[in-house]
Amino acid sequence: MSATAGAAAVLKKEETFGDPIVTRLVNEDKTLWYKKPNLRYMYLWLFLCCMGVEMTSGFDSQLINTLQFSQPFNKYFGNGLKDEKGKWAVEASLLGIISSSYQLGSIVAVPIAPWFNNRFGRRWSILVGSVVMMVGALIQGFSQHVGMYIVARILLGMGILFAIISGSCLIGELAHPKERAILTSLFNASYFIGSIIACAIAIATVNIIGDWSWRLPSLLQMGPSVLQIATVFLLPESPRWLVAQDREEEAYAILVKYHAEGDADNVIVLAEMAQIRSTIKLEMESNKQSWFTMVKKAGMRRRVLIAVFLGLFTQMSGNTLLSYYTNLLYTMMGYTTSYAKTRINIANQCWSLLSATLIALFVTRFRRRVAFMVSSSTMVVCFVAMTIAFQRLSVADDQGVKNHAASVTAMVFYFAYSPCYNIGNNALVYTYLIELFPYAVRTRGIGIEQIFGKYFMYPETRGRTLEELAFLFEGQEMADQAVHAVEKQLGEKGGIETIEEVRPGRSAA
Repeated sequence: MSATAGAAAVLKKEETFGDPIVTRLVNEDKTLWYKKPNLRYMYLWLFLCCMGVEMTSGFDSQLINTLQFSQPFNKYFGNGLKDEKGKWAVEASLLGIISSSYQLGSIVAVPIAPWFNNRFGRRWSILVGSVVMMVGALIQGFSQHVGMYIVARILLGMGILFAIISGSCLIGELAHPKERAILTSLFNASYFIGSIIACAIAIATVNIIGDWSWRLPSLLQMGPSVLQIATVFLLPESPRWLVAQDREEEAYAILVKYHAEGDADNVIVLAEMAQIRSTIKLEMESNKQSWFTMVKKAGMRRRVLIAVFLGLFTQMSGNTLLSYYTNLLYTMMGYTTSYAKTRINIANQCWSLLSATLIALFVTRFRRRVAFMVSSSTMVVCFVAMTIAFQRLSVADDQGVKNHAASVTAMVFYFAYSPCYNIGNNALVYTYLIELFPYAVRTRGIGIEQIFGKYFMYPETRGRTLEELAFLFEGQEMADQAVHAVEKQLGEKGGIETIEEVRPGRSAA
């Protein structure tokens, strides 16, 4: 047996799936989501509330990017520094600290946010995170010195972690199984809506004379948070969280209303409820609610390792370089005016939104590991091409000449990078994490990815419900117990023959 075949055999042995009863039932449901009024209504609030979380992230990344085009911003925080062309500038190291303070806030919140999420529910976690971000935006907009601005960004980073963990979980746990993967993929795509808004605001404010050219965009960062606060309680709570809190009646009512349009005898809802109840019960029996759970068992350690590498690969893929240092990159390409830079920037964000949305709609049809590898491989090609082009531009600048071909090449691959990144690191990150981690530790798993935030290490998760993936690494016995509970409720004997009238509060026959 070859080494590759041996590794594949070990991997196959370690990856355990429950019998996909609910998946089979869902595949038989041919009614489209927009023909289901209750589900359609819930998806509207999911978009406005939970997708708004990633809009905040997108707004922030482009805020720091576009503020570099503002001379009043550079003058206020640059301590009198000017570049070789005599324009106000912020020292590179200080700009790095300002940019990274947002991520620092997220790291600080990691020990707290998952606990709060599991204790008080997904909606309250979104609310608290949004309030913290509003406070951060206010301090940011009225900052009197750079230290105050950095503290404000740390608060923004803390708030976004609360909202991202709960928002991504709520999308995955409320969505109908048929649309779950697409919705969680669109979660990251909404990042570009926020970035486009930030770019548009920059076009309108970059030429304002005085400090309001940077204070106004900084204050407007609270916009998505206001939207989340206004809509979060228009959404139902996660049925899985309710089951974990012994509130099965409420969970069942939510599933009936939104997944079956009020039909309490719907076979999919009955199967979902049985699967959720049995899976969470097994998870709670085998896992105590603590961070030690994440390293106690081999299966969970493997999940943690995957989350760590997923976070590292996402952050080391070059997106931060292109997001936070576009001012320098555009200048190297030969575009030196604020007019040109702001318009190239918004064009790139619009292109990114278009590619991310289209990829999110289609990438879930393909195997997860293949998508990650295609994404990584094509990003390498883009960065090799950009590196060569920028090197030639640097040589030309030293010689005092123009290299138009290198400038065009750099711009082409700068735009090409976005769809390559979106195939894996945008469309699939939260889809994969929600599928990878079972309910009991899902928020902690996402938190770990945020700290550090491929192929042979990543198990394939496509085409299964969250409960069918819950015991992916724990062995067949626990997966079989969960399947047995669903079969018992549905009376499955090679197919769905009878439906037992088993609902919360009524025992199985």
